[in-house]
Amino acid sequence: MEYKPLEIEKKWQKIWEEKRAFEPEEDYKKPKKYILSMFPYPSGRMHMGHVRNYTISDAFARFYAKRGFNVLHPMGWDAFGMPAENAAIKHGIHPKKWTYSNIEYMRKEFKSLGLSFSSEREFATCDELYTKHEQKIFIQMWQRGLIYRKKSLVNWCRECHTVLANEQVIEGCCWRCDNPIIQKEMYQYFAKITDYAQELLDDLKQLEKGWPNQVVTMQRNWIGRSEGLEFDFELTDESKKILNNKIEKFGVFTTRADTIYGVTYAALAPEHEIVLELLKSDIIDKETKEKIVKMQSVPPRERGAREKEGIKTSLFALHPLTKEKIPVWIANFVIVEYGSGAVMSVPAHDERDFEFAKKYDLPVRYVIKPKERDINSDEAFTDEGIMINSDGFDGILNIEAKKKIIERFEKEGIGKKVINYKLRDWGLSRQRYWGTPIPLIHCENCGTVEADLSTLPVTLPEDVEIKGEGNPLDNHPSWKYIKCPKCKKDALRETDTLDTFVESSWYFLRYATPRKFWEDEVVDKKSVDYWMSVDQYIGGIEHAILHLLYSRFFTKVMRDLGYVSVDEPFTNLLTQGMVLKDGAKMSKSKGNIVDPDDLIAKYGADTARLFILFAAPPQKEIEWNDSAVEGSFKFIRRFVDRSRFVQKSSEIPKIDHASLSKEEKYARKKVYEALKKSHEVYKNGYAFNTMIAACMEALNALSDQKNEAVWSEGYFILLNVLEPVIPHICFELSENFFDLKNFGNIEIINEVFEEDTITIVVSVNGKKRGDMEIAKDTQKEQIILAAKENVSKWLEGKNIVKEIYVPNKLVNLVVK
Repeated sequence: MEYKPLEIEKKWQKIWEEKRAFEPEEDYKKPKKYILSMFPYPSGRMHMGHVRNYTISDAFARFYAKRGFNVLHPMGWDAFGMPAENAAIKHGIHPKKWTYSNIEYMRKEFKSLGLSFSSEREFATCDELYTKHEQKIFIQMWQRGLIYRKKSLVNWCRECHTVLANEQVIEGCCWRCDNPIIQKEMYQYFAKITDYAQELLDDLKQLEKGWPNQVVTMQRNWIGRSEGLEFDFELTDESKKILNNKIEKFGVFTTRADTIYGVTYAALAPEHEIVLELLKSDIIDKETKEKIVKMQSVPPRERGAREKEGIKTSLFALHPLTKEKIPVWIANFVIVEYGSGAVMSVPAHDERDFEFAKKYDLPVRYVIKPKERDINSDEAFTDEGIMINSDGFDGILNIEAKKKIIERFEKEGIGKKVINYKLRDWGLSRQRYWGTPIPLIHCENCGTVEADLSTLPVTLPEDVEIKGEGNPLDNHPSWKYIKCPKCKKDALRETDTLDTFVESSWYFLRYATPRKFWEDEVVDKKSVDYWMSVDQYIGGIEHAILHLLYSRFFTKVMRDLGYVSVDEPFTNLLTQGMVLKDGAKMSKSKGNIVDPDDLIAKYGADTARLFILFAAPPQKEIEWNDSAVEGSFKFIRRFVDRSRFVQKSSEIPKIDHASLSKEEKYARKKVYEALKKSHEVYKNGYAFNTMIAACMEALNALSDQKNEAVWSEGYFILLNVLEPVIPHICFELSENFFDLKNFGNIEIINEVFEEDTITIVVSVNGKKRGDMEIAKDTQKEQIILAAKENVSKWLEGKNIVKEIYVPNKLVNLVVK
């Protein structure tokens, strides 16, 4: 048989499509497997990261389908977002047209890879039906208080008249026009993810077996539960006057109540309400205002990596216990989203505070000393120790003092013990066109009200001009004008759209719902309860926190809304590594792109799939290697060539293993080792590379002997092991040589791993002098006799005084 990959692949892709081979059944009594890879943004071209992600998920789906499971392996499109608006600006094409044309092209690319996706479950998140039900979920969350509206600071570009995400701020400037951004206070919508903080933290225990430790740890740290003391710093009378008595105090939270007597300054985030009040007034000079604005312009996620910077204010606060005047600073290391946006600073016992204090010549006051040595005033002391300089708490361990100091705060009514989380509520709204419209209406009489469910979906107007300046929905001549659903008076639609993370936080539940329910139901509960949770989720490590956390949150909300029964969406998670070339991530700017279409055209999809799974374990990065791609193609061609030794049959040959030669037994053993490795890969190992290597070793072992029965059985098993990896050629070969009805599950035969011989070590006076291979059933007397012959030169002129035999392991001859 001549290997013609493109011809073979087109043939089988057409057959699979005509037979609807990849559609899940609605037989909910069958055992199921829900295999899911993170859906892509329809950028218009498939890249090698897509090839890797979807080849992995496809291998899982095909493996379990072969073993009789009801498999759901869906695909869709994460279709809203800024890139479509950018394309509209650059190419003068409407985002909707650009998006759907890209989907059509990429759908053909995915088909060319032979991916076993369900076509009936496919959708794009910009489809109106998806929007309809997402807006219904939004309204239900709004009605339950899980979504709220409040004023918040945003990154604002004065040149483009638009809000920017943190990722769009590059070194304090707009990514598009390169002008400095400012912080602007605007109304934003937030999801109350903090209501679920403890449950999100607790339920990580359920995921420890199926998720990478790194991801679980990252989520645990992001949620950031801590216990500590919450109290207020009251401003001095002079400071209150400076602020026109608008603000009298500010709150802080600390996990180190034991260091309260070491506070020498307080620090505020540059976005703190006190700082904003200072900016509005004439209290500070123009130069100081410019410094504050510059500090604000740096995205919070970038500040931690920068040098500690501070701005002194004329404000002072009173220490809650000693009533000492404490200077108030503005510092870039304080993030407004964390806690209250203000911190008590204890340079003597915090390395960050120490660094800041030394830079600005602020006092350092030690209130804990080491147990076994003197204080080193050149560094912060952060270990456990004994209290000093702490008014009534001196001499006790700081761990004990922490509890007692909190008790004092509570007794005096000036503070309390609280549980705090780093997790902040999720900002949902975006000031852009290409997103899900927020289904709310602003009425002067009724306030903010929900759109009537019967009017959903609220869809985007298509007659817009996108210039990249402001939100086109704000400037549309008619779209935002509407009658209030309650009082019927003139009102305005909300023009903000939803963060695209909302769409990707529940799409997997929609996949689990058959298409016949899509018009009327958010999800079909019976179907979702059968399919959920996802048995194997596959995607990049870059989604380890936000996407996965939001998906977990949405699943719990959907549970509480009565849509699903599960607590967690993803049982097992595989985070695949990137595909690199020349040591760097592939990108157009680096000129190191490998086009999957070109690869498939030259070698075929099966070669691309084989290389991507053989090059490295899926969790690791792959370094692109042209010769390795060529090697994968040669292996498939050799595998096809060896089919000439196979007997055409409708059954696997029956083999008497005991009657086989040593070489035949070895070949059979290597084949079953490959089969065994395949079971391990899909159960928990993910090591496709070692499974493929085992298949290569097995083919080599088969090539060394001529037994047709062993060849046919071995070849059939290798076809089954390799079919999830290189499906087109395996189906073609199976059609040529075997009955496709039997092309399915094969069990492991343990007898092939049983050895006929054993290796015995021979030692003289405890020192190894040789070893020998003998039949497994050889008697003790024969083994000892053979051992003597094996080490005869070490026995010359010696008398054997003792013979020691450890069954199946060694013979030791004691001589004089």
